Amino acid sequence: MKPVRTAAQAGVVECPQCTAIFPRSRAGSACTRCGAALNLRKPDSLRRTWAFLLAAMVLYLPANLLPIMTTGTLFGTQSNTIMSGVVYLWHDQSYFVAAVVFCASIVIPIFKLAVLLMLVVTTQARSTWRPLERTRLYGMVEAVGRWSMVDVFVVALLASLVHLDALATVRPEPGAIAFGAVVVLTMLASMSFDPRLIWDPVDVHDTKA
Repeated sequence: MKPVRTAAQAGVVECPQCTAIFPRSRAGSACTRCGAALNLRKPDSLRRTWAFLLAAMVLYLPANLLPIMTTGTLFGTQSNTIMSGVVYLWHDQSYFVAAVVFCASIVIPIFKLAVLLMLVVTTQARSTWRPLERTRLYGMVEAVGRWSMVDVFVVALLASLVHLDALATVRPEPGAIAFGAVVVLTMLASMSFDPRLIWDPVDVHDTKA
């Protein structure tokens, strides 16, 4: 990897709120622009990331195994999990909608959990392996996080719309709560993780070199 000059090597610290740059000696004080605390790293970043990440992984199974909603009509009721809903949409030839739901509700959560797990493990091990690529992966997790709520939005929208029709009902099920909790916990985990920790072993390695 080409040499990278980090903020630690430059002797500066960034305000987490307004992104103002200050000398590293100002760490532990308050930002003169917005008053936010200037910390070299997020306090207890890895511990909080681990806590949110493990909770999300525990809830991921019930989120996918439990029904996410129950629909009722004059012809009966039907409960659907996320995957059964994707299969139903596919068989109904709604291929685009099925693909969107599958990507947003299955692929993206798995991607986020896998990437966050890799990041906290390699960071805690103080690995110097591909820090730039790992930082970019973290940026991808931050960017795609909001799209995981598609299923929850669909259930909420359907539940509000069918209240106008006495012939049909849509009832959210425990799977929707578990899935929403997984999304929120993964978002909290990504917010708690400090990507600057990825570069700390690189700084030490460069100093020794």
